[in-house]
Amino acid sequence: MAKKYRSVQQYSKKIYELHNQGLTHREVGEKIGLSYKQVKKFFEREHRKERALAAGKALHKRGRPKNQNSEIPPSIQQLDKLAQMRYVLASKERYIKRLEMELELMQDFLSLTERK
Repeated sequence: MAKKYRSVQQYSKKIYELHNQGLTHREVGEKIGLSYKQVKKFFEREHRKERALAAGKALHKRGRPKNQNSEIPPSIQQLDKLAQMRYVLASKERYIKRLEMELELMQDFLSLTERK
């Protein structure tokens, strides 16, 4: 009888709790029902992510990037290509305006707290 697949990530909180209590990888695995190797690899991946973040690297999801058309609602996808491009352009302009407003707010805040 095959075992039911369980992702280690769904147990991450429990793994950290048990590990912080001073249990070994093997003991953590036995308590949760995972193998020693699964727990060990979990910690290796987590430490690798922590080192990358500490080095200032951005974490990227694995796999193929999402299709650009997924941002466009189905009602816009039915229109011609020019209308779709206008929609995308307008969306990007709204995003830029929002960022400019956030920048202005941050500059005001910093000037009020006498920081540059």
